[in-house]
Amino acid sequence: MVWKKKRIGLSVILIVLLMLMSIGTSKTIHAVSNINEEEPIYCVDTNEKVVSLTFDINWAEKDNLQVILDILKKYNIKGTFFIMGGWVNYSQENVDKLMAIKEGGHEIGNHSYKHPLFSKIGPDRMKEEIEKTNDIIEKYTGERPKLFRFPSGDYNKAAFSKIRELGYKAIQWDADSVDWREVSAETEYNRVMKKVKPGSIVLFHNNAKYTPGNLDRIIKELKSKGYEFKAVGEMIYHENYIVDGDGIQHKKI
Repeated sequence: MVWKKKRIGLSVILIVLLMLMSIGTSKTIHAVSNINEEEPIYCVDTNEKVVSLTFDINWAEKDNLQVILDILKKYNIKGTFFIMGGWVNYSQENVDKLMAIKEGGHEIGNHSYKHPLFSKIGPDRMKEEIEKTNDIIEKYTGERPKLFRFPSGDYNKAAFSKIRELGYKAIQWDADSVDWREVSAETEYNRVMKKVKPGSIVLFHNNAKYTPGNLDRIIKELKSKGYEFKAVGEMIYHENYIVDGDGIQHKKI
């Protein structure tokens, strides 16, 4: 009988401890539950007429980067440039281009080192691609980007989870110029203008033939409609938000 009483007493203590642990765990979950992400960020839910212009930097025989920077300077607009570490290391000329982006006051994001498909590589390779690129960017700019864009926009749940585990925000786009196809200037212009809306993230590349002309035209048109332009890091929410299954980032009320 004494043994049974002791056993019952121990059971009560264990139940109390488990309840306390449960309360502590629920508090921890609540503390981090101000952020809930199902997908990378494709656009932002906002009533403000604001748009982000983003540029994926690729190797190219004909590079329009300087022209792009000149157009952004002309309109006093800051864009977000997603940089490959291997591209920077390729030549001193590319190092100088990276510095020109930095000196123009633009935001710099990480675009991996060699541009692999992240749905096809393992977590260790993902970390290496990202950290190696950040080391290179920090070496020349003094900054370590916290924004990441999947090469070719390719990812799966494992890749997205790894990116978030490493502390990066994954940034996609909802208004794609598809400028790399170089179909025609008018086709690319219309593609962007049909999709752009408040909170849109627009995608261009540094090596597409029609991008400079369309960039100038699109900026003028959107400005005439009352739009402002912000770098991605300025436009997105950094706390107390959710990203739904469509990649739309919403501010929690």
